[in-house]
Amino acid sequence: MSFTASPKLGQGAKLLIELGPLVAFFAANWLGGIFWGTGVFMAATAAALAASWALTRKLAMVPLVSAVFVAVFGALTLWLHSDLFIKVKVTLVNVLFGAVLLGGAAMGRSYLKLIMGEAVKLEERAWHTLSVRWGVFFLVLAALNEIVWRNFPTDQWVNFKVFGLLPITLVFALANAPYMAKHTIEDESPPP
Repeated sequence: MSFTASPKLGQGAKLLIELGPLVAFFAANWLGGIFWGTGVFMAATAAALAASWALTRKLAMVPLVSAVFVAVFGALTLWLHSDLFIKVKVTLVNVLFGAVLLGGAAMGRSYLKLIMGEAVKLEERAWHTLSVRWGVFFLVLAALNEIVWRNFPTDQWVNFKVFGLLPITLVFALANAPYMAKHTIEDESPPP
């Protein structure tokens, strides 16, 4: 089995694979509640991974780790009939990603480069800076998730998970785009 950071998919297929499980989760929660939503989310996540594998013969590490968390915490949610587990999953995944990125940066390693390095060529110091930024960002997302699930009803938490976390992440990524553009390394291959 091969694990890579940048599967070669068309934009439409990639978007469907990445957003499909979230949309399915929202719709199933709206129609049948959090337990139906969780079951559908688990199935849709497994289907998205299978589709990614079928189309590329590769699995990206971040979606794979997320899928494992969905499977484990989704199963606990359904088995123990407690929505606590699916809510805490979001916190734990973000803490894990944040800790890995910040821990790597503290040890002089950029795990972000391992994930994105095939798609983007940046100066080493830029990878370090981005690793720290994204590490802190993931910890902030974890804290936000804790605040929301502890203080709002489940349906509002689902709305936050689907319609809050994604836009916040996109805004953060776009805010980092100028920094990445400034520190991009031009392709050094000679012209044909």
